[in-house]
Amino acid sequence: MSASKTFLYFCLFFIGGIFLSSIFSFSVILLLGLTILGLILISAFFKYKKLVIAGFCFLFLVLGIWRYQTAEIQSSKVKMQNYDGGKITLIGVVIDEPTVGEKSQKLTVKIEEEKILITAGRYPEYRYGDKLQITGKLESPPVDINGVKEDKSSSSPFAVAREFNYQDYLKKDGIYSVMVFPQIELLGHNFGNPLMKTLFSVKDKFKQSTSQFIPLPQQGFLEALIFGDENNLSASWKEKLNLTGTRHIAAVSGMNITIISALLLSFLLSLGLWRQQAFYLAVFLLVLYILMIGAPASGVRAGVMGILFLTAQHFGRASSAYRLVIFAAVFMLALNPLLLRLDIGFQLSFLAILGIVHLQPLLVNLLKKVPDLKFFPLKSTLATTLSAQIFTFPILIYNFGYFSFLSSLTNFLIVPILGPLTILIFIFGVAAMTIPPLGYIISLPVWLSLTYLTSVINFFSKLSFGFLAISRINWPWLAVFYLILFLAINWFGQKQKLKIIRI
Repeated sequence: MSASKTFLYFCLFFIGGIFLSSIFSFSVILLLGLTILGLILISAFFKYKKLVIAGFCFLFLVLGIWRYQTAEIQSSKVKMQNYDGGKITLIGVVIDEPTVGEKSQKLTVKIEEEKILITAGRYPEYRYGDKLQITGKLESPPVDINGVKEDKSSSSPFAVAREFNYQDYLKKDGIYSVMVFPQIELLGHNFGNPLMKTLFSVKDKFKQSTSQFIPLPQQGFLEALIFGDENNLSASWKEKLNLTGTRHIAAVSGMNITIISALLLSFLLSLGLWRQQAFYLAVFLLVLYILMIGAPASGVRAGVMGILFLTAQHFGRASSAYRLVIFAAVFMLALNPLLLRLDIGFQLSFLAILGIVHLQPLLVNLLKKVPDLKFFPLKSTLATTLSAQIFTFPILIYNFGYFSFLSSLTNFLIVPILGPLTILIFIFGVAAMTIPPLGYIISLPVWLSLTYLTSVINFFSKLSFGFLAISRINWPWLAVFYLILFLAINWFGQKQKLKIIRI
């Protein structure tokens, strides 16, 4: 067994320990027993390599369980929770771009080493880096918000009415306290990171410049597609996205970034670029994209995984891409083990990559009769999109209890254009900010593409038989589904190899 494969097993057991600890509680005696068992296998059977590896696997399993439990213990010792229920005055700095709604705005404020979420009135507007004095009642986040999941996460593919633990949703971001409509006094500006301030300024200018050429609702979709900003999407359009299972295109989700990473490389290669040129340009565009949207934590995580996937493809090792991603996952989970259970975008990123790595080659073979266009790799694009969707739709049903019969067909029609459209929108945005006449010219193909996208969504949203609400499924059903899926992929893969040998 190679060293990389051995290390892969260690990583998988570490992740498994975090997963098990997020579901079950483990006593100190049980952890001690597993540790002793691992040490016995390592020391008493050191001549047998497989038993030694098994011993280390037990230790990494315990390490994962311990890491998750320590994170839970740390979250219960947050200082701000000591003030829960009392009216106090705090001074802090806005550390993220405010989320602005029709009647309110949400501010993430850092006070010393802790973060709280402030819900304030729509005006006056506050910005990243503002220093605020806040007086109000500090509370723990509610567990449930009227039983409805409000789609405010960049990783949410679509929102539906179902049980939703809002407290856990904030917990993964290190937010354990909230204030609702407190008294706020602005103490100053520019207390944030200068780089982040610049990124947010460029983002605002991008929106303002493009809105001069693109009308609503197309401009709303442009902002949602690029920045995950749904402020200019009406409630009716959000509902249409829900009904067609395409809400993910209006979010900076791990699944979207993963798919776009793969499609970008294929698209650039189809333009005639050398593989090395296409790789570096795809990585550059992906990094630029993450920076343009303000480098949110979820976007950075998905971007890292996307770059690792592109790197593996560049070196001709797409089959080992999931190893690089799992190594990255271990690093991220070591820093924040709560991501595995509470961050849906984190889950979708890995599932999308697994789908592309394991299922895409089979789908390319099944779609061999599909012709590639001159400047658009239609066959590989469809295979990439479908493989990612097949691997991610069970986790979407698990989290949202909602299944769209038309989702696959609708996504089939719109997802393939997301990669080229993203590049086109970036070119258009830069032109609109720097050379307005050129921006006006490029705005036409952008408007046509967005109009096509909205027309497809609007058409399928009117078909009443297109969706089905499903009661919540338990995680063992997910395990069974993915086990069957991997067995089926292995069976078809073996069958394909035998066919090649016979030929």
